[in-house]
Amino acid sequence: QVQLVESGGGLVQAGGSLRLSCAASGRTFSSYSMAWFRQAPGKEREFVAAISWSGVTGYTDSMKGRFTISRDNAKNTVYLQMNTMKPEDTAVYYCAAGTYSNSQRSYAYWGQGTQVTVSS
Repeated sequence: QVQLVESGGGLVQAGGSLRLSCAASGRTFSSYSMAWFRQAPGKEREFVAAISWSGVTGYTDSMKGRFTISRDNAKNTVYLQMNTMKPEDTAVYYCAAGTYSNSQRSYAYWGQGTQVTVSS
């Protein structure tokens, strides 16, 4: 069992940066792949980025170069650094733990989400 708590969301101007954190409880954090998904108003939840237990990363093409996922297994925390943000990045961002994939179905554990709003 893994519990996930996201933090770091908020309001930022276009072109700005935010870093999201996801703190995990449980002794087996390092064995899970972790991912970030997001859901904008009126849209389906979409994949943002994932990182395997060994540090392999993957991103949605539109976010490559702007977003960086990382993890600190000693702190049971995964991060999402978001740079050069755009209004279309506005969404609720969710952290998930599971098997390395860009599919929601591969992740068994989910956080409650953190709101990110980018103003133009």
